[in-house]
Amino acid sequence: MMTGTIRGWMRLLVPFMALMLVFQLTGCGDKEADQRKAFIDFLQNTAMRSGEHLPALSEDQKQRIGNYASDYAIIYGFSQQVNRAVDSGLKPVVDELSAIRTPQDYLTHRDSLRQASGSLDVLAQQIQTAKTQADSSKAGLKQPADLKTVYDALYSKVVTQPADSLLPLLPALQKLSQDAVQTGDFLQQQGSQVSFNGQTIQFPSQQQATQYNTLMSNISANAHALGQAQNTLQGQ
Repeated sequence: MMTGTIRGWMRLLVPFMALMLVFQLTGCGDKEADQRKAFIDFLQNTAMRSGEHLPALSEDQKQRIGNYASDYAIIYGFSQQVNRAVDSGLKPVVDELSAIRTPQDYLTHRDSLRQASGSLDVLAQQIQTAKTQADSSKAGLKQPADLKTVYDALYSKVVTQPADSLLPLLPALQKLSQDAVQTGDFLQQQGSQVSFNGQTIQFPSQQQATQYNTLMSNISANAHALGQAQNTLQGQ
């Protein structure tokens, strides 16, 4: 009698356990789907509309998107690193170059520009390192197709495009800075021989004037870099 009862309970228990397993698997699947949906919504309606200054995730958002918070951290981390590097490395150079409006400004800004432009090499290295790290982390992600499409769009906007525009710009901006500093050094060497009058400058000899005009030609060749750098800062 006892054996039959136990077998009867076992027959009832096996389907019950199988049913519970189905419920558990379904529950896990629903949780991941809900987190993915919340993450896609965040990427589309918050992050994509925030420019390059991405918002940090709140505790509530971290809970809602679950493990996808680490996916977002790749893009957010790059954005933070590059924004800090640009503020400390690019902005001072742009400010100094933008302040040069008359020939005499090359003389008065040469020392501060020389100091500021020294950070451009470091800035390029910082951006390249941050980009390499972000690309490597992204390559290891395994995302469903619907999320990957949205994530890749944000990654391109915040990581790929800014890096691809900044890295080629920096050598030209550095050359422009060097030429501006060299012009200031040249004017310093002339001492009292040179006279300034607003936008005009006068030298006692044609040779000095020719040297100055050569320096101005060099500056003109890379003047576009300043405009591009200004646009980059305005877009932040």
